Amino acid sequence: MKSRQSLRLSNYDYSQPGYYFVTICTKGMSCWLGAIKNNAVELSSIGKAAQECWLNIPRHFPHVELDEYIVMPNHVHGIIIINPVGVQNINPVGVQNFEPLQQNKFQHIIPLSLGSIVRGFKIGVTQWCRRYGHIDLEWQRNYYDHIILNEKALQKIREYIQNNPANWAEDRNNPRK
Repeated sequence: MKSRQSLRLSNYDYSQPGYYFVTICTKGMSCWLGAIKNNAVELSSIGKAAQECWLNIPRHFPHVELDEYIVMPNHVHGIIIINPVGVQNINPVGVQNFEPLQQNKFQHIIPLSLGSIVRGFKIGVTQWCRRYGHIDLEWQRNYYDHIILNEKALQKIREYIQNNPANWAEDRNNPRK
């Protein structure tokens, strides 16, 4: 069995406060979430569900704020802000502790971390799809993240997200490129 290499920084605590840019892709870069028409995203019903699940992240994780985001045809870009939760190892009232369904040697998700937030988002969209007969949607294993270190980087990433639909023809995630 091949060993999988983690995309996360080793020894970095992804539950600590900060700004994180994430990209979550569909498996095989299939365009389940919508299409680009006239440099704008037209969301499919699955894309609308993904947008709703994205916007509901703070309901499940009250220590999280959302910044700029976009649902593209086959991926979601977004900035997630993790705020301090107070006393260490104590969950604020209302925070759901999303433990992994099964532990394996490839995955360990820390409650309230970026990984648990992304996992909850993927589960929410997948459950909606199954409920409404869209059983073919699958997410790419893992996700891309970038820790945003300063205001200049934050502005650059916001602009990238805002301009993503207009740049779709050249986007590396565009399967027709």
